[in-house]
Amino acid sequence: MVATKKSKKQGEGINAKLALVMKSGKYQLGYKTALKSIRSGKAQLIFLASNTPPLRKSEIEYYALLSRTPVEMYKGDNIALGTACGKYFRVGVLAITDPGDSDIIKTLEQ
Repeated sequence: MVATKKSKKQGEGINAKLALVMKSGKYQLGYKTALKSIRSGKAQLIFLASNTPPLRKSEIEYYALLSRTPVEMYKGDNIALGTACGKYFRVGVLAITDPGDSDIIKTLEQ
């Protein structure tokens, strides 16, 4: 019972940190712009929705591997990722270029 609460709390923590990145940081939404930021080396963290197509997922993971950018799978689908970003549309890929006041990158490294 305690583990369930902790995992739910962790998921809410990620959503809160994403909301802080949306307010104070810089980010790229979408597959094409995220790929551009990975190629240029500006991306610091990549979020992929759980229902991202396998080919697209493997391509982003490959480019992220080459640029040494961490990739995190978001537990929800693209609708939930868009809602966590505070948008009213679906978001399949999110590239964080500047976390702003959020400590999301340090938290996910642990």
